[in-house]
Amino acid sequence: MPQRRVITGRSQEPRQRFAEELRTLRVGSGTSLRALGERLGWDWSLFGKMEKGETLGSPEVVQALDQHYGTPGLLLALWELAAGDHTQFRERYRRYMALEAEAVSLWHFAVGVPPGVLQTPGYAREVLAAGRLKGKELEQQVKARLSRRDLLEGEDAPHFRTILSETVLRTPLRDAVAWREQLAHLVEMSERPMVAVQVLPHSAGPHSLSHTDVMFLRVPDGRTVAYVESASRGDLIETAGQVENLQQMYDAVRDLALPPDESRKYILRVLEEVPCEPST
Repeated sequence: MPQRRVITGRSQEPRQRFAEELRTLRVGSGTSLRALGERLGWDWSLFGKMEKGETLGSPEVVQALDQHYGTPGLLLALWELAAGDHTQFRERYRRYMALEAEAVSLWHFAVGVPPGVLQTPGYAREVLAAGRLKGKELEQQVKARLSRRDLLEGEDAPHFRTILSETVLRTPLRDAVAWREQLAHLVEMSERPMVAVQVLPHSAGPHSLSHTDVMFLRVPDGRTVAYVESASRGDLIETAGQVENLQQMYDAVRDLALPPDESRKYILRVLEEVPCEPST
């Protein structure tokens, strides 16, 4: 097994540096991707994607690679740097936004908050402020988020579907008036012919997207790409196999969700539970 080597300045970008190290170690050991997969018990294509920088893999995979190559802690340290690289997050998000602007259809699943294209000003401001934004930066981010609503306007607007976990509807804003406006906006948007809103009730039980916000985009050339997002990072996924796996998960969740008409009635019932603006 190769000995742990000193990290060089070969690449200054954490994600690329991680991918380079993986490939260098494998090639140096004379091991093919297929053989590596067989030895470690993962699909060999995963290691190919990691070496191309298409995915980082999980900590468990990286630890297994560290053990295999005899580089205790090296790959895991590089993985942690790559996973926390906000520059790459911004680059991937910019590419996602470019693809979103040209998409002919979009479908989405929300774990905890409605998608940006369906957020009201009051909702966007309170959620962004909860992320410790304030002052001028907060207002800039609110403005940027609200500009995304234009995506669903006009004759050429794409078809849009969102499945909202019941958690989205049961996590109110502190401002009851703003919360009523957000729920009313969801109802209004759900009545548009090119927008479908579905609710996934808690009674549906555990499902494959329990911790995953995902947006699928079908672009003009017929491809479908996916953007998976958490509180701290986002990943743009363009490889067909990975997108297909996510689509199968999404389809399973959609089968559990309420139909659009029932979902609209559900949101209206939640809206009725919210106190009206107090009289002054």
